[in-house]
Amino acid sequence: MKLGIVGLPNVGKSTLFNAITSAGAESANYPFCTIEPNVGVVSVPDKRLDFLTKMSDSGKTVPAVIEFFDIAGLVKGASKGEGLGNKFLSHIREVEAVIHVVRCFDDDNVIHVESTVDPIRDIEIIELELILADLEVMSKRIERLVKMSKNDKSLIPELELVKRIIEQLESEKPIRYLNCSPEEEKLLKTFNLITAKPVLYVANVDEDYILEPESNKYVNVVKEYASTDNSEVITICGKIEEEISTLDDDEKKEFLQELGLEESGLDKLIRSSYHLLGLISFFTTGPIESKAWTIKKGTKAPQAAGKIHSDIERGFIRAEVTSYDDVVEYGSMNAVKEKGLMRLEGKEYEMKDGDIVLFRFNV
Repeated sequence: MKLGIVGLPNVGKSTLFNAITSAGAESANYPFCTIEPNVGVVSVPDKRLDFLTKMSDSGKTVPAVIEFFDIAGLVKGASKGEGLGNKFLSHIREVEAVIHVVRCFDDDNVIHVESTVDPIRDIEIIELELILADLEVMSKRIERLVKMSKNDKSLIPELELVKRIIEQLESEKPIRYLNCSPEEEKLLKTFNLITAKPVLYVANVDEDYILEPESNKYVNVVKEYASTDNSEVITICGKIEEEISTLDDDEKKEFLQELGLEESGLDKLIRSSYHLLGLISFFTTGPIESKAWTIKKGTKAPQAAGKIHSDIERGFIRAEVTSYDDVVEYGSMNAVKEKGLMRLEGKEYEMKDGDIVLFRFNV
């Protein structure tokens, strides 16, 4: 999963990026990997995977991972080359969802690029730059389509969709608001438009509001704005996340308890991102390794097998499926099998969150 973090300068975007990538790597014992200066790989914390590793005495634990892209260069006029201009485009088009960090705190020591704290204005500045970036891409595409469709009538449906997209963007509305047929949705995905991607708003608050975000006036206006977009809002304190990133697991747990928090901002962000994208996890486990695999809800068994290897999908015979809850209750895979609770599932089986699977195949 790839997530792009956007926001104006001095809203806490880079602080959050640095904190969650460091914390995520350390807490799950997954080596922090800097692919580029603004890309961090973080393992997904999952207690179920830890349990399976111990149960199977696995030699290795392989968590699911998320790539966080810290998208730099977003200021007013970025689409026209201000700041770092279009350098952010190649990265943000690769992501599956946009994490939009919004400043929801007052601090005279932290200068705001627009002079005052106004979350909705900030959101709309970023949104407009992304809309203009998409408009530039679609304007080039329609020029080609108009010429090519004169000799190739099969391109007319695409041309009509692009016209609608341009109209939407010119009215300064993101593409995720556009109503599309299933066929158009498939075509739309190939365009890889930024404003077609789902958005998760992260309200960055100071420590005083982390337990009672509803008492923060800025958070409330962000939630009201997001409700019209069917988007989620989570609250995170960048300063706290920065402190957590320097602690080991036991210290982090104690620190969170002292603050009255049940989970870190990273855990909250990952959970919300999975929900936003409709993702679930299934597991494979054995003496060699226990591993988490991320798939979309509704994925059928053969396609889930294909996440492991294309040969397994191609030669799929059946899936031997065990529920994680049953394994916890009875203590081992063999005990669950003896109880008759291991299921044999075929090609039409839709995977469930927490399934532990052994795929049988023949190629």
